[in-house]
Amino acid sequence: MSGNKHGEAPRHHKPKPFAPSDFEVFSGGADPARVSEAAHLAAQALVHRGRQSDDPEVTQRLVELADVQGLEAVAELWAESPPRSLPGALWRLYALRAATQRNPERIAAYFKAGKETAQVSNVVAGVAEPPGEKEVQEMADTILSGAFEGEFDVALERFAAFCRVLALGQANHADAAEHSGQAHATFLTRNSHQLVKTAEDLEHAAASWRRGELD
Repeated sequence: MSGNKHGEAPRHHKPKPFAPSDFEVFSGGADPARVSEAAHLAAQALVHRGRQSDDPEVTQRLVELADVQGLEAVAELWAESPPRSLPGALWRLYALRAATQRNPERIAAYFKAGKETAQVSNVVAGVAEPPGEKEVQEMADTILSGAFEGEFDVALERFAAFCRVLALGQANHADAAEHSGQAHATFLTRNSHQLVKTAEDLEHAAASWRRGELD
C-alpha cells in the first residue's frame, strides 16, 4: 500500500527478519539442479541486499539470520552447495559464527593455543587481546558484518585466518592430550585438518570473488 488517505506522515514498518522462504524461487520436487540454482540465487540475493543497504539494522538481521531461523534452516538452504561457491562460502561463514557463539570458551582456548604459532593469521583474523570468550564472539560478528558492509573477500579471508589459528590451537591441544586421551587427541587432529580445509576453501572463494567468478 502506498501513500495514505488523510495526509498523515508515512509509517515506517520494521522490516521482518529474513527467512529461507523469502528466497524460495522454485516449488515442487527436489530436483538437485533446481535446488542448486535456488541456493545460488538465494545467496546472491542475500549478499546483494546486504551490500546495497547502508542500514545497520539490515546488516544486524543478516548477521543474526541463523539465530532467528535456526542453523538447521540455513544448512538446509546452503550446506550441500560446493564449498568454493557463493552459497557454500556463506554457509561456512554462518556455521563458523554459530560455533563461536555456541562454544566461546572452547573457541577462545583454541585461539589462544594457536595464535603464537600463527602470528600472521592472528593479525588478519583481528581478535582483540587478550582473546577471551567475548572477544572471539565479537570478532565473529564483526567479520560476518563485514561480508555485507565492507569487502566480501576480506571477510572470507579473515574467517580463513581465524580457522588456521583454531586449527593450530586444536593441533596443540591434540599433542597435549595424546598420552592422556588418545580418542580425544584423534578427534582434535581430525577437526584441525577440517579447519585447514575450510580455510583453503574460503581463501579460494575470496580469490574467485575478486575475479568476479564466485557464484
